[in-house]
Amino acid sequence: MLQCDFVIHTVGPIVQGKLTTRHEELLRSCYETCLKIADENNVESIAFCCISTGVFMFPNRRAAEISVQTVKKYKQSTGSQIKVIFNVFKDLDREIYKELL
Repeated sequence: MLQCDFVIHTVGPIVQGKLTTRHEELLRSCYETCLKIADENNVESIAFCCISTGVFMFPNRRAAEISVQTVKKYKQSTGSQIKVIFNVFKDLDREIYKELL
């Protein structure tokens, strides 16, 4: 059972072929929109999986860079105090996030 009060669902971009700026913009929007919805509902913490990696084929490193940059920028620009957890399933992702954070 998932222990949470809310579930905010987002679908990230599917990368078929070369990664484009549009893919990156769409992924950034996923994180920004989820953070905004969470703040609007007074959510104290949010956990993100590695959106669009895996079967959606967004490159893991670039996805992690976008997620971390987007969260930092959002928190700085809004003053949000939301606690953000990056939930990873692969050792590769854990190592990337450890490096970035």
